[in-house]
Amino acid sequence: MSDILRLVTNSRRGRAVGFNGMLFLGGQAAEDRSSGIEDQTRQVLAKIDQILESAGVDKRRLLSVQIWLQNIERDFAGMNAVWDDWVDVEHAPARATAQCEMGAADVLIEIIATAALPQ
Repeated sequence: MSDILRLVTNSRRGRAVGFNGMLFLGGQAAEDRSSGIEDQTRQVLAKIDQILESAGVDKRRLLSVQIWLQNIERDFAGMNAVWDDWVDVEHAPARATAQCEMGAADVLIEIIATAALPQ
């Protein structure tokens, strides 16, 4: 199993798992959930940047992103404003955004991503 890269693991899950040239990031949520959608989005994207960096890549290697919002009608524009400042438009990943019931009432956004690892 040495060909599997596991990043930031605990007894329940890994934040990211790399295998066969792909890096799969589990759902990332904000640490400080007392703020609004813009700040929570910034926090989540910063976590994604950190995880990608620890795997030796950056956001230009993102292939696919799933964004889950607690309230898409209320938060879609605010999330997109932060996303648009963060994303590398020359290397934008495929993306989907949906509304879902979160595991905790104060989680406004969760992001799941897949990136390509260097060969």
